[in-house]
Amino acid sequence: MATSDPHNTAANARALEGKVALVTGAAGGIGKACAEALAGAGAAVHLVDQRSAASLATEISGDSHVVDLSDADAIAGLPREIDILVNNAGLQHVAPIHEFPAERFSLIHKVMVLAPFLLMQQCLPHMYSQRWGRLVHISSVHGLRASPYKSAYVSAKHALEGLSKTAALEGAEFGVTSNCINPGYVRTPLVKNQITDQARAHQISEDEVTERVLLSRAGIKRLIEPSEVAETVLWLSGDRCASMTGSSLSLDGGWTAH
Repeated sequence: MATSDPHNTAANARALEGKVALVTGAAGGIGKACAEALAGAGAAVHLVDQRSAASLATEISGDSHVVDLSDADAIAGLPREIDILVNNAGLQHVAPIHEFPAERFSLIHKVMVLAPFLLMQQCLPHMYSQRWGRLVHISSVHGLRASPYKSAYVSAKHALEGLSKTAALEGAEFGVTSNCINPGYVRTPLVKNQITDQARAHQISEDEVTERVLLSRAGIKRLIEPSEVAETVLWLSGDRCASMTGSSLSLDGGWTAH
């Protein structure tokens, strides 16, 4: 007798009905995929980015907020009754430590560490009061490993890992989970720009940069798709993961298996 697929039922398609999600960096890349996935599961989604995500918000019946996440006052104006917070926004700068601009280092930490902290501060009282909440942080393989010339990004992602674990312990008694997803290189504009820059610097093709530089430590030799990260976010946002908290999920093609 045929059995129904538990991963492809109408009930699971609306598993987040009645939940409200907030996704940072939602205008493109991983954030866009996360917003689409959460909306597809029934959540009402607030899309936060320094660029307008109005067209996507219209498509998924969400709300777009144009916000500079390095500005604490701007963050304070965002909705606070959030059930699922996805800290995804990020930026990159590549330079050796002795040449790294201090103001750029500070900006990266404001967007990738301070902003998630402030957003959690705002959202946790609501999560605690209803005794349910999901904090999902898009970290990186660089939250677990280091690479040269990325001191700001690597240190910010390591800080996000510690912040997530602290939130997991504090939120456990209130039914609030906090987890990190640690992708390798994902097919996003941020990574595309790195490929272009490295191809120019090393005078090799972009395909060679992808194969010889970006994927040299991965077992699976391809870029990760944003939808793969979004599916992991969706999984962590549901009730099936009520006991998973304080974890860091590697989605890196085997990079950290070394």
